[in-house]
Amino acid sequence: MGRISSLCGVILAAGESSRMGRDKAQMPWPPSSTTETFLSAAIRLFFSYVDVVLVVVGKNEADLTPTVYANGAALVVNPDPTRGQFSSLRVGLQEVLNRGSDAAMVTLVDRPPVRAETIATLEAAFEQATMQRRWAVIPEYQGKHGHPILFGRELLEAFLRAPETSDARAVEHEHQSKIEYLPVDDPLTVLNVNTPEEYAALNLQSPLLPS
Repeated sequence: MGRISSLCGVILAAGESSRMGRDKAQMPWPPSSTTETFLSAAIRLFFSYVDVVLVVVGKNEADLTPTVYANGAALVVNPDPTRGQFSSLRVGLQEVLNRGSDAAMVTLVDRPPVRAETIATLEAAFEQATMQRRWAVIPEYQGKHGHPILFGRELLEAFLRAPETSDARAVEHEHQSKIEYLPVDDPLTVLNVNTPEEYAALNLQSPLLPS
């Protein structure tokens, strides 16, 4: 599989999963799995396309550290995750720069990992987009924007320059003309699993689950 050498994977996993009642990063994925979790599956998927995967954690650092290291990823700690998800994104992106990379593939751990072919499609589109001086590629399914998002140094620096009180959506909207929204045939790109009921609704017969 192809890789973009400067692309660094970033998984945001510092949230408290308050609506779920337990850390979504540690929940089995697919639900029937006895070995994989949302976090481990996301790391393994990313490692098919990047050389470095960073996992941003918060108060759950001690709980997630074994999974992060067992799967070959690196740990990045948000010292104050109460500032919100945007602060975790900024912490992760600063580490991307610290490691000498200038592009990132970012996803949220509370979204099930997308299909492998979706990542391949996004990477190919990102390579083309950078040659056309676009800053990012974001998957779109049935009119909704999802994850993972791929972006280069221009948008990365825009996120880091933004005020802490801003958010990713506001920065994205500000630079919308520089972003390619790529239609994909993968509902997992926009699937959120926030509650026990939503998680229980996923079953082995669901077309959303990996085979």
